[in-house]
Amino acid sequence: MKAYNPHEIEPRLQLAWEEAGLFCVPENSDAPKKYVLEMFPYPSGDMHMGHASNYTYGDVAARYAKMQGFDVLHPMGWDAFGLPAENAAVKHHSHPALWTYQNIETQRKSFTRMGFSYDWDRKVVACDPEYYRWGQWIFLKFWERGLVERRNSPVNWCPSCATVLANEQVIEGRCWRCDSEVEKRDLTQWYYKITDYAQELLDDLNQLEGWPERVKQQQANWIGRSEGANVDFILCDPQGNAPAEPTEDDIITVFTTRADTLFGCSFFLLAPESKLVPQLVAGTEYEQPVMELVEAAKKVTAVQRAQGDHEKHGAFTGRYVVNPINGEKVPVWVADYIVADYGTGAVMAVPCGDTRDFEFARKYDLPIIPIILSEDDPLYPSLKDEQNRVVTEVDWPEAYAAEGTLVQSGPYTGMAGGKHSEGEAAIVAALEEAGRGKRTVEFRLRDWLISRQRYWGNPIPAIHCETCGVVPVPEEDLPVRLPEDIDLAAGETLAT
Repeated sequence: MKAYNPHEIEPRLQLAWEEAGLFCVPENSDAPKKYVLEMFPYPSGDMHMGHASNYTYGDVAARYAKMQGFDVLHPMGWDAFGLPAENAAVKHHSHPALWTYQNIETQRKSFTRMGFSYDWDRKVVACDPEYYRWGQWIFLKFWERGLVERRNSPVNWCPSCATVLANEQVIEGRCWRCDSEVEKRDLTQWYYKITDYAQELLDDLNQLEGWPERVKQQQANWIGRSEGANVDFILCDPQGNAPAEPTEDDIITVFTTRADTLFGCSFFLLAPESKLVPQLVAGTEYEQPVMELVEAAKKVTAVQRAQGDHEKHGAFTGRYVVNPINGEKVPVWVADYIVADYGTGAVMAVPCGDTRDFEFARKYDLPIIPIILSEDDPLYPSLKDEQNRVVTEVDWPEAYAAEGTLVQSGPYTGMAGGKHSEGEAAIVAALEEAGRGKRTVEFRLRDWLISRQRYWGNPIPAIHCETCGVVPVPEEDLPVRLPEDIDLAAGETLAT
């Protein structure tokens, strides 16, 4: 038998396929249609075995459909914007476009050698102006609908890469790419307001037929719907006096799913990023330790801080707030396990029923007040009818699983406690009647920050006018092109 010689056979057949237009898709055809798309690669160099594996699977699907008589649209393209290209250009005293297009050509030749059945007439390159104009067009359409917003917010900043990092790109306080120490900076960023669709996104998970339940549950957890109430605590003045007629500036609102545990609130927590923190401690003996904590928290990601096993650190502000359900004053602390991007960035700490609050209270010797017990708890017989505060410390090894009967909870003692419980409903109703609370729904989902690139990214189609402010570029003037005469090696960068 004649030996198989891939260097002779494959180029010859690939040329015949190309000349015959075998993989080109006709515009008008009566044949059934099939669209096969694999994730576009990033042109960081030549193909590797991961590419070969991934695109072989897609090619098998495309060829199988073609053999069944389908007109198969099977395109290839490159997700070609990004920081690696810019960093490579700086390193090699080049331009990211040059580096990117060279790698695209290298990868295209390798894809061709593999014999993949791509319609190269429909090639997509994300850094081509005639392609990225449509990204700008979509941005303008979102802007018209009020679905993009420009606002100031704290972000993870790598001083070496000179770019913003997602929480997942910060590893133990350092940049995942260059290992530099990451800083927290307040920067003006653009956001897509995906939170406007949080409930719709959650509801429509039911339409994903065939998706594994495990994956749908992960998506639901990411959206993170929580039903609860906003509760208004009143900030006391530096002398500890509560204002007779609180103004908006005197109110700190917390979101809680467990208003039934309000009688167990023994301290109050603010996230280090809270804009209130510097105001509360300015010029006081508490300023230095509090601001040291704030600076230390900047070096740890919000994800790491919120993890239950992360060591917790706190500092007392010297200020107090009034609990709206019982009028008691509770101390205000800053704690690094509180994050600013969930709820209001403020927390009513109930250590008897929350593991993290329990650990924090133990560390800083703060009261742990039992207010919800099961009938088999040793404390239950003596507290089951007790409305007043009798016990303010427990010898428990851990927080109590907060389901049971309310104790030491004023007129609500004896009611069932828990989410959506009798006690929770009664306390929220009392807060609403007093104008100190309101039922609401919170989502863990946050708006999508999109302005992370430096130079090598799709320019945002906005005009910064001294007279009119920030206004959209007219559609007829798209695309807004990247300048080509920039010298990145000389330190020139343009935020997009």
